[in-house]
Amino acid sequence: MSRNNNPSRLRFFALAVAVLGCPTAQAERPNIVIVMVDDMGFSDIGAYGSEIPTPHLDALAAGGCAFSQFYNTGRCCPTRASLLTGLYSHQAGVGWMTKDERAPGYRGRLNRRCVTIAEVLADAGYFTAMTGKWHVGHGEGQRPDQRGFQRCLNLAAGGLHFSDQTGAKGGAKLFLNGRKIPRDDPQFAPPWYAADLWTEQGVRFIDEALAAEKPFFLYLAHTAPHFPCMAPEETIARFRRSYDAGWDELSAKRWSRQCDAGLVDPRWQPTGRPEAIPAWETLSVEQRRRYDDMMAIYAAMIAEVDKNMGKFVEALRERGQLDNTLILFLSDNGGNAESGVDGIYEGGNPGDAHSKVFIGRCWAHLNNTPFRWYKHYNHEGGIASPLIAHWPAAIRPRGKAGEWISTPAHVIDLMATCVDLAEAEYPTERQGRPVAAMAGESLVPLLTGAGEFPDRPLFWEHEGNAAIRVGQHKLVRRGAGGAWELYDMNADRTEQNDLADTQPERVARLAEQWAAWAKDARVLPKPTHKGDANGRRGNAASQL
Repeated sequence: MSRNNNPSRLRFFALAVAVLGCPTAQAERPNIVIVMVDDMGFSDIGAYGSEIPTPHLDALAAGGCAFSQFYNTGRCCPTRASLLTGLYSHQAGVGWMTKDERAPGYRGRLNRRCVTIAEVLADAGYFTAMTGKWHVGHGEGQRPDQRGFQRCLNLAAGGLHFSDQTGAKGGAKLFLNGRKIPRDDPQFAPPWYAADLWTEQGVRFIDEALAAEKPFFLYLAHTAPHFPCMAPEETIARFRRSYDAGWDELSAKRWSRQCDAGLVDPRWQPTGRPEAIPAWETLSVEQRRRYDDMMAIYAAMIAEVDKNMGKFVEALRERGQLDNTLILFLSDNGGNAESGVDGIYEGGNPGDAHSKVFIGRCWAHLNNTPFRWYKHYNHEGGIASPLIAHWPAAIRPRGKAGEWISTPAHVIDLMATCVDLAEAEYPTERQGRPVAAMAGESLVPLLTGAGEFPDRPLFWEHEGNAAIRVGQHKLVRRGAGGAWELYDMNADRTEQNDLADTQPERVARLAEQWAAWAKDARVLPKPTHKGDANGRRGNAASQL
């Protein structure tokens, strides 16, 4: 296809004239930055109802736009695979985690029938860089420097927060442009906290792009707030005793703020405290202090991310790049209930580089307000993510209450958005092998209000948990053997009123549509050897 005939390019040219009002704007493609956090719930930042102060993220939302119905895949590795490739994760080979499960959709690494955003945008003349968590395979041919990123400072997986961290993640290796490098290398000015490291190195990469006179694509993948929860002590101290009120009262306050902001419909019934989670007033003083400190550590991690968003935005402003940079901020899955009701709170100084803290199910219930279930699952609590978009040159601020982008969108859409804005050509092959067609749609019409965004079904599957959403209806199940549940997302997005028994025809029709997609998208065949992903992990219920 000739670049002059590329529909994405023609659409962007028309957009530039309409939004920026001058023909010269056509030649200046935007920089694109995708910032992903790890294991953060739907309601954990201020713009989405949280009590955790996130002024810099809130300012991006107020000066740009925010999505009320944006979706991830419910788990770290699959979401990263979908984000990077614009495919459903099984199509890209990462239907579970990074272990090879010996089935096409479960190879545990990006396969050869997909391309990454970095590969496509590099071919379109962009300077491509990433920092942070990779976690989609790190063997030969699988590293970020071998999948289109011209510069990268990354971990093979995640969970590392301090340069001197010990414990289960203490052996994590750091890689600079594909080469293993000591975590205490002087160029990183140790000791460092990871949120600072990923941000500051990202800015250094941007300086290289500017020196090369190229637009840039940066993928900044934070390791926070994933367990083990750790943060600088001075930040943790700011939040101690902030959670004395407990999960019930704090969740109710988040719900109230969400209603006031127009994020949720007050007619929906917020998810009540699950029976397994104790009422706060039944806890001893010692238990309350323990839980309070766990959540203070988690809140401090989000505050550190927000602080670094402020640093990053200021760096762009100082370099004259803020106006024409699209920043997208999202989370890879919902709040994490792993380690169950008790959570984990270990170490001489919980929250430091040598401790082990998991906030557990009680606080995950707060993280995901007002939704059901958690990371791993395909109910809204597992797959609903904040998405903030900021691009002063083209996005009209939507800062008033109720002005949310409510069209359902998915992490698969980020590839198509980048291809559109970069005037790039999505390839039909890579290294002589056919490449799967993009599964997503460009978000540009939603971001700018110019053009149409198509109606389409959305699909999910992880560890047997599954869902399909068509229009306002969502069919979802918990575990491969679970019964299908049906919900009207307009009337009941909190999934309280199961319509499956009263609408069996719709259930059958949607289940059939999901099964056809599952076969086509390599969800099927499932791994069959003993101890496969589903046999070993099930639907994560044992962790609750």
